[in-house]
Amino acid sequence: MQKTSNVFARVEPELKFQAEGILSQLGIPMSNAINIFLKQVVLQRGIPFDMKLPATTPIAVGSLDDTAMNTELEKGYADMKSGRQRSAKDVLADMNRDYNL
Repeated sequence: MQKTSNVFARVEPELKFQAEGILSQLGIPMSNAINIFLKQVVLQRGIPFDMKLPATTPIAVGSLDDTAMNTELEKGYADMKSGRQRSAKDVLADMNRDYNL
């Protein structure tokens, strides 16, 4: 019986580079990280983390007609008046994180 088996996977070069950098800092070779992931798949009988779509998606302004645009602007104005607002920097950081931008 073989002690190991090869797994071939195609990944984006930048993703591989970033993952290797993080794993290197942790002292974990890529093959060990993949082995850990696969063991967790077996132990948990599924993907070992939540996989879900974002709760909301950004609105494409170009797709809105005048009525829909006014509705969105009114929502924004109401949020500003009530204090429910966030800085553009925070919103963009969240979008970068959630949508891998």
